Amino acid sequence: MAGREGNGVGVRKVEEFEELRGLLFSIAYRILGSVGEAEDAVQETWLRFASSTTQPTSTKAYLSATVTRIAIDVLRSARVRREEYVGPWLPEPLLDDPYQDPARSVELADSVSMASLLLLERLSPLERAVFVLREVFGFGFDEVAQAVGRSESACRQLLVRARRHMRAGRPRFEAMREEREELAARFFDAFREGDVAGLQELFAADVSLVGDGGGKAPQLARAIMGAGNVARLLASVYPLLARVDVAFEPHEVNGEPGAIFRDRDGRVLHTLALDVLDGRIQAIRLVINPDKLGHLGPVADAWAVDREVRRARRG
Repeated sequence: MAGREGNGVGVRKVEEFEELRGLLFSIAYRILGSVGEAEDAVQETWLRFASSTTQPTSTKAYLSATVTRIAIDVLRSARVRREEYVGPWLPEPLLDDPYQDPARSVELADSVSMASLLLLERLSPLERAVFVLREVFGFGFDEVAQAVGRSESACRQLLVRARRHMRAGRPRFEAMREEREELAARFFDAFREGDVAGLQELFAADVSLVGDGGGKAPQLARAIMGAGNVARLLASVYPLLARVDVAFEPHEVNGEPGAIFRDRDGRVLHTLALDVLDGRIQAIRLVINPDKLGHLGPVADAWAVDREVRRARRG
């Protein structure tokens, strides 16, 4: 009897955890900006939950607090690595957010964008966790305080500072989904055709093109700035990529219009995400680092593709 009862408790724990897995991953990803680290945090949360001998009053609160604390610890150590990172650092691309809540769809969509995740990088780990739990997921201050190990009053102050940083970095008007999709369709048409003028008219004057190779793939030495410069570079690139059988498929990346680029064998070469604000494309972000692409499928040899492109250019 005791064995069957114990087994029943184990089954309930698995069911409760699986029901909340999407939420836990989404919390961890927003704190960490890394798919792999978020998945590891969720796995560690499960191990702690499975080995616990007490039944929490609220499983959701317990698991959310646990994954938050784990993510904060990981972020503190990750920040040292990011300071030593080769070239610009971008979050790992996320194609689909496993957690959906219609009541908070706007907050969830905006918070997973590349632009918002980069703004979150400016916050301290505690500010970031408080902002994510309260502002994005709507947790009560009592739950936030439990998760980060601070008083409710301290959490309110952390949130004030976090909001101030976030507003200062992104004060402009957000584009409607239909407008973003229409602008993205025009962008990819012009990109395929190598249409410099067509690309340039879609860009903000100070548009930037940033690539994250992490020193492990060919990458831009620095961000390319300005509508004319970015348009000319992009218009010259795709004809060469097409000659070596690189293709792309439009796909939402981090809740933004984007695409996945693949080599001739269908392996992932890089992702592209468009940041659309004020009716213009403000930024184009490429994640090329192979370490950040493995969760999307088999990864291409970017160096080999680059050599082919250089031969095609000479030819």
